[in-house]
Amino acid sequence: MSRPSRLFWQGFGYPRKFGTAGPRQSTFSVWLSLGVAVRLLWEIAQRGFRRYATYRTATLAGAFTNTVFGFIRAYVLLAVYQSRADVGGFNVVDAITYVFLTQALLAPVDIFSGGMNEIGDRIQTGDIVTDFYRPVNFQLYWLASDLGRSTFQLLFRGVPPFVVGILAFNLTLPSKFLTWIAFLLSATLAVVISFGVRFAVSLSGFWLLDTRGALYVLGAVMMFFSGFLIPLTFFPPWLETLSRVLPFAAIVQVPIEIFLGKRTGGELGVTLIGQLLWVIVLLGVSRAILAKVTRRVVVQGG
Repeated sequence: MSRPSRLFWQGFGYPRKFGTAGPRQSTFSVWLSLGVAVRLLWEIAQRGFRRYATYRTATLAGAFTNTVFGFIRAYVLLAVYQSRADVGGFNVVDAITYVFLTQALLAPVDIFSGGMNEIGDRIQTGDIVTDFYRPVNFQLYWLASDLGRSTFQLLFRGVPPFVVGILAFNLTLPSKFLTWIAFLLSATLAVVISFGVRFAVSLSGFWLLDTRGALYVLGAVMMFFSGFLIPLTFFPPWLETLSRVLPFAAIVQVPIEIFLGKRTGGELGVTLIGQLLWVIVLLGVSRAILAKVTRRVVVQGG
């Protein structure tokens, strides 16, 4: 790796073996460092995409399962709406659209945190030490890889159930191009927010014998407080308020509200800023945890 790119990564704290930065870099060197870093993250994201693309049978089974559960949940809600026209500000069309959107987002935001099991395994086996010696920031490596994973999951496990839902039911689709852009931006932020939570919990492997239990608990918490099971507006007022204070609502409920056109104008801007703030906070917290746990790693002779 070239010296400018090493300096760029050293600014994130890894690896420290490169030494001091030396003389102040020229503007060209800074941009060169940034370009190399972006290219590296892009390659890592592509690797994450291709990695999940190899599991074709599992992907097909996952898309089929998501579709079936979408139908089951949709018919349950249809039964609820037999006696009323509106629940929590959602009419029946909004509710069915909500169901198939949650099924579409289930894998991309990794509600069950399966994508983070590998970090716990590498901590348990000691392979994590090798990761820390690689010329790439550990947190950004996993973030880029997770973005590649989520892109594949959205295209091949998220889109098919939603398309089937459109063919089988009368779903609501945004009429404005800006709404589509806002939704895609919000969904991307949702993936990063989810990553920040899952990454922080996966680092518990430095204290626990196995991270799977912590990740399973996280999955249950995320399903309930994110609005995946039912819209948060169906909750009692006090529970809805509590849910929206937590970061989980920004993972599922918020992107879908944007898709359904329930966040517009200035409120839409505030919503996206709120998601961005959660990204900054959670990545910062997980990075602080990472800095603490790396001091627990002991390497023979080092």
